[in-house]
This record gives sequence, C-alpha cells and structure tokens, in this order.
Amino acid sequence: MTTLPQSMFATVLLHDGFTGSPTGPYIDDAGDWLAEAELPVPEPGPGQVLIKLRAASVNPSDIHFIKGEYGQPRVKGAAAGFEGCGDVVATGKGAEALQDQRVAFVTGGSGAWAEYVLAPAIMCIPLRPEISDEDGAAQIVNPLTAMAMVDIARASGNAFVLSAATSQLGKLMCSLGHDLGLKPIALVRRPETVEALKELGAAEVLVTTHPNVVQDFSQICRELKPRVFLDAVVDQLSEQVFCAMPNQARWICYGKLSAEAPTLTQSGQLIFMGKQIEGFWLTNWVTSTPPEDQARVVAEVQARFADGRWKTDISERLSLKALVPNLASELQKSGGKVIITP
Repeated sequence: MTTLPQSMFATVLLHDGFTGSPTGPYIDDAGDWLAEAELPVPEPGPGQVLIKLRAASVNPSDIHFIKGEYGQPRVKGAAAGFEGCGDVVATGKGAEALQDQRVAFVTGGSGAWAEYVLAPAIMCIPLRPEISDEDGAAQIVNPLTAMAMVDIARASGNAFVLSAATSQLGKLMCSLGHDLGLKPIALVRRPETVEALKELGAAEVLVTTHPNVVQDFSQICRELKPRVFLDAVVDQLSEQVFCAMPNQARWICYGKLSAEAPTLTQSGQLIFMGKQIEGFWLTNWVTSTPPEDQARVVAEVQARFADGRWKTDISERLSLKALVPNLASELQKSGGKVIITP
C-alpha cells in the first residue's frame, strides 16, 4: 500500500459563506479570494476516495464559488476547485473498487486545487486509457452538461439557441447538436469567431454586439422555430432573444456571465404563449437521472474524447504554486480553459 504524506500543498478559500453582491465570474486578483496553504492530507470516509491530483480545470462555476456567488457556501481555509483527474490512492468503505484507478472526479464541496483531493465515489468516473489527463480533468462538468442540455433541446424540436457559444461548453454543444441532426443557433460577442463555430456545426451564428442582432434573430426564429434557449449570460439581450422565440419556448439559465439583472418586458408571454423560464444545475441532473441513463451519457462522453470528436481547448497550464499570482491574468485569455497541475 502506498505511504501517503501527512500534509499537502493546497490553494484555499479566504472567505466563508455567500456574498451579498454578486458581480459574475471575473476576478482582478486571485489573492483577494485565495491563498496558499499546507493542509493535512484527508482520510476517506465511507463512500469516499482520496485522489492524488494529476490535473484540475478552472470553470466559471469555480470563480462564482470562490467569490461566494455559487449554490453552496464557502468554507474559509478549505481547498478550492470542483473538477479534476487523478489516481485513487485510498478508499473508504464501499468505494474499494476504485482503488488504484485513474478517474475524472467532481468533489462533494470543493477541494480539487490541492495535491490530494477527497471526492465521493459516486462522483468519480474511471477513465479510458486513450483519454489524456487534461481531457480527464474537464470530463464531467462541461461534457455532461452539454449532453444533458442538448438532450433537453432535442426533445423540443430541430433547432435550439445557445449563448456564450465560444466557451468550451458552447463548442461542445454546437458539435453535438450538429452530430444529432439539430440546428444550433449560436450567440457570440466577437465577429472573428463566427466561421470557427460554423465549422463546428452551428447552423447560424449571430454577433450580439451587432445593432440588428434582435431583428436578425427574429427572422431566423420564423424559419427554424427554436423552442429552447440554453443561456449562460442572462442579460437584457437574453430577455429580448427569449421574447422573440415562438410559443412554448423555454429559457434555460445555466450560468450568469453578466452582472446585469434583466427586466422581463413581456410577462404576458408566460401566460398566453406558454413560455417558461427555468434553471439547469448539473448537480440536480446527477441526483435525479436514473443510473442507466447516466451510464449511457458517460459512455458517450468518453467515446467522443477518445476518438477525437471532442477535445479540451487549453489556454494555459498553471502549477498549483503558480495559481494565485497568475490565475486572474490567464482567465482573461480567450479560446481555452486554464488547467492546473500539481
């Protein structure tokens, strides 16, 4: 059996609980929210595993969380980070089958930005050997969300709308929608990204800064009749997009990239057109989806990464000890994900 150290290096939270004034997943200085620390290496309890980290990813949900803007409270002094990949080096009762396996994981609270990570066994996925550590570190949050939300869209017609389409998740949904014979309508901020998204599978790409974007979208709606809007931005333009959509449209909010609080200008649409505004949180999907359906989705995700249909675009790799001084500047880069290594 592997002899484990008693302490480990970790990037920990500086604050407790929730904030009263959310400003979105953006930071000027990670040192306002995070610090370096030596922590005891935790011991797994029943149903838990201890993982030696290979790589962790940085998602918008991580930034919301460290700022106290996520759906669960911070614990001051605990390691930050939700998602990663590593080797199971110790197990609690009931989790022995994962011993010595390389797994993708999501932590039960936070803790992925550390040399050793405690995670629930049910939130660990053994990885196929063809999948790289970096793809493994981003194997759950974005890919499972993409699969689950495109499944929702597919049940409501042949077209769907998505915002923040140049994000890692947006690109996964564009390519998956195309592969399933759907027509993704992508909303982006930068004109130079239009052609790349069309190559990935977007049927239409609209630039949100264009003065006629709402009129152009309305015309596309008349032709393609999308009834699901998968929205990570949630600003006033999102509300205008929703209002331009046909009867029975669903505005599904799964992120909050904008600090703007949109105003609902046509509330009668909820009554007379049967429209709905709702949220999507992967945690709820995991806890409410039958195991056989989860297994199908997980197998499809791994197959897509293994054969190259999906890949994780990476903007920068940071070691744990380089994380606090460099994270804010690296998050300002576009086109990929920040990956953390021990």
